[in-house]
Amino acid sequence: MSEAEDDIVTFDNVGLRYGADREVLSNVSFTLYPGSFYFLTGASGAGKTSLLKLLYLAQRPSRGVIRMFGTDIITQPRHRLPAFRRRLGVVFQDFRLVPHLSAFDNVALPLRVSGVREADLQKPVHDMLDWVGLTQRKEARPETLSGGEQQRVAIARAVIGRPDLLVADEPTGNVDPDMALKLLRLFEALNRLGTTVVVATHDVHLLRKVPDSLIMRLDKGQLGDPTGALRYPPRSRRRDGDGA
Repeated sequence: MSEAEDDIVTFDNVGLRYGADREVLSNVSFTLYPGSFYFLTGASGAGKTSLLKLLYLAQRPSRGVIRMFGTDIITQPRHRLPAFRRRLGVVFQDFRLVPHLSAFDNVALPLRVSGVREADLQKPVHDMLDWVGLTQRKEARPETLSGGEQQRVAIARAVIGRPDLLVADEPTGNVDPDMALKLLRLFEALNRLGTTVVVATHDVHLLRKVPDSLIMRLDKGQLGDPTGALRYPPRSRRRDGDGA
């Protein structure tokens, strides 16, 4: 396997504009490496959500190259993109739960889509609901859940399939500090199993909760690199001796 195929995502001189407006992202270049944990920070309006949309393939860039799992995504026909999306887990800021499905069925949805038998998905879904503290709410539909409960269902759905890449947009914004820390630990556990994690947040306190994390900072569409995340592979300094 080549180095390019080994990388999760590479952006090369990517720009994004909506319509005729100025670019909201400009000359963005970085590589996400397997098994790394990244925080994406920046002020409101800096372009974090736009960058995440490119990462989870909801938006095509205006220019530049994006490679995902060794493949040039920009040149792929639309009918091939779902195969890439199945390797992603996404936590949306507005949750995007399926309104007519229960909490259990929302969490089970990625497993059912990927063909997991009903008998085989019962335990992992129940375990995940227990982890996020929603066992007693498993039959509830989204409209009856609080914002924090909906957020936890959305996170459980995103991580249930152990994706290769997890992208989370302000995942702790609607929960109390204790639950925020518990969810962050869930992301860390998934990361230790090999998932590359990108968490967009404006909460600077979270950045200190994951000691091995790398920080990417957006400022007016330009990407900064306070921890060297973009300059060299982090693998040599992260897990070479921890048995992962």
